Amino acid sequence: MIDTHAHLHDSSFDADREAVLSRAHSAGVETIVTVGCDLEDSRRAMLLADRAGLAWTLGIHPHEAKDAPEDLAGAFDDMLAYVPIKPIAIGETGLDFHYDHSPRDAQVSAFQAQLQYAKTNDLPLIFHQREAFPTFVDTLRAARFEGMRGIVHCFTGTPSEARTLTGEFGFLLGIGGVITFKNADRLHEAVRAVGVERIVLETDCPYLAPIPHRGDRNEPAFLTSTVDRLCELLVCDRIELLATTSRNARTLLQL
Repeated sequence: MIDTHAHLHDSSFDADREAVLSRAHSAGVETIVTVGCDLEDSRRAMLLADRAGLAWTLGIHPHEAKDAPEDLAGAFDDMLAYVPIKPIAIGETGLDFHYDHSPRDAQVSAFQAQLQYAKTNDLPLIFHQREAFPTFVDTLRAARFEGMRGIVHCFTGTPSEARTLTGEFGFLLGIGGVITFKNADRLHEAVRAVGVERIVLETDCPYLAPIPHRGDRNEPAFLTSTVDRLCELLVCDRIELLATTSRNARTLLQL
């Protein structure tokens, strides 16, 4: 299994991070991507990835867009000039119009800058989208470039949105613990609409733990519950699902 979206550098893991990594290994999680949400958070992701043999990403989350450097590309370049291992993707980037922790124009600006940076550096993207689908898609279309590739993390949208993201853009959908929730009928339909060939696994830990761990701190070992539910929904063999989702992740992220 590959956890394509975790935040293992989060302080909630400070007391038992090694035990969490050990449980992940025992559960069959072979690769973990720890995802950055601003410059300092990305630096922590990089330091953990270097120490623990993980992969990491560099990005400005839409919540943090209000504090993004004016010259985002320059700030990214400055950081990457001194890191021991390079990020495998740009993100978490995108738009969040649910909370609006940053003004929407600032979110769009930071998103556009990161799309351009990914293009310039030939890197895939890790996308965040919540209640902003029309603007999200319009921004992608305006910035679209040959070779654009990415994962729409924590996808919870409609079948129509799933088809647009996977069909028009060729993106993969990151599926995590929400798929196990009792009220996730729309997501179930969306996953069936695109099939296992267009999804990857994720936890978004420490958030969104799957049933039967809902309400607890999430961790990569809990991916097994997500896999079990996906096998039921897609009526597919566990070995097939793990092989396909892992291949999807390795190919897109060049793991």
